[in-house]
Amino acid sequence: MTQGQILGYVRVSTVEQNEARQVEALTARGVQRWYIDKASGKNTDRPKLRELLDYAREGDTVVIHDLSRISRSLADLLRLMEDFDRRGIKLVSVHESIDTSSALGKLTLSIIGAINEFERANLLERQREGIAIAKREGKYKGRKRAEVDDIAAVYHDWVTRHKSKAELARACGVSRPTLDRLLREYEREHIAAHEQT
Repeated sequence: MTQGQILGYVRVSTVEQNEARQVEALTARGVQRWYIDKASGKNTDRPKLRELLDYAREGDTVVIHDLSRISRSLADLLRLMEDFDRRGIKLVSVHESIDTSSALGKLTLSIIGAINEFERANLLERQREGIAIAKREGKYKGRKRAEVDDIAAVYHDWVTRHKSKAELARACGVSRPTLDRLLREYEREHIAAHEQT
């Protein structure tokens, strides 16, 4: 097997979260090339992970902070590990102290992945039960709707092409779909107000 590179993969859930903690933990492992995604773990669109997978070669080592950074589910993790194993790529997870260059590391990875999946299923079940109880008692308010302080200014920046929707969503701290909804709502209210005058 050829001597490869050490590739660091970092993922934070939103653009507001700081990746510094993960980067610091991985820097000590001698990372030579970085890939940083800012996306929810449930999001299948992780461009930097795709870029890493395209770049990685036999002998390379992918270093992550923890398993939840690189996989969305146990099935996702196992598919990734099969791909790495087939291509001769190692995975090191700092938090779980896993190194798949050893048989024990591979076994530990499978066990931890299964436990993570089990815990997530239990958490979702508890959340559903809590919501059902709150609904029965008339206490469930649903998810708080995301809002933007000055949507008029944001709308102006968008229609005058001063900023793209991606830039505006980042600046406002909301997702693109949320920004689209807010702009549509403002546009409807704005047009309705003009029609009444």
